[in-house]
Amino acid sequence: MHLSVCRRRNLFILQVKQVMQEDIIIQISNRLRDLRKEKNITLQELAEAAGVSKAMLSQVENNRTIPSLTVLLNLIKSLNIDFNHFFKDINLLAPDSKVIFRKKEQYQPFEKENASGFYYQRLFSTTVQDFHTDFVLLRLSADAKRPMVKTDAFEFKYLISGSVTYFIGEESFDMEEGDSLFFDAGELHNPVNRGKDDALMLVIYIFKNHPL
Repeated sequence: MHLSVCRRRNLFILQVKQVMQEDIIIQISNRLRDLRKEKNITLQELAEAAGVSKAMLSQVENNRTIPSLTVLLNLIKSLNIDFNHFFKDINLLAPDSKVIFRKKEQYQPFEKENASGFYYQRLFSTTVQDFHTDFVLLRLSADAKRPMVKTDAFEFKYLISGSVTYFIGEESFDMEEGDSLFFDAGELHNPVNRGKDDALMLVIYIFKNHPL
């Protein structure tokens, strides 16, 4: 009996490791946030229960970092959720095709913390050579604002339309249509729309590879 339980646990961990390497990491982050809010648990309360910092949990929920397997399991346990229940709506299987095709109707709108006028639309996510990569369209309204942020990733920005000043650490970069940036987003950073109309930007996140 004990051997059977161990086998099921090992199979579960293997499935989770596969999940952590596939594009459905976004589903995991969203699931954590939704369950926490359903249970009326604050970021601080869940962070303390799971033994992580509030800042780290916020980054996990907002797709700014990928949790280690240990952290993920601690978060699920601290939510008092059965593992099978947590993953019941998450596809644990890798896609059969090596080609990812998305119709524009399938793009996923989402929001990030403490941001006003930042409108994100996820084109798709995938894993390339063990690096999780997220492709996003960001529309900045003329009055968009938020505090400086950090992301556990490298970021590529391509300005499709509008004019933006991008602040990275102590530096600032004035971007016009067609300009691009690539930087380590572990530095505090933030874009500011300098124009009167919306600015549209392609953003590619390449998350840093941390061992599970």
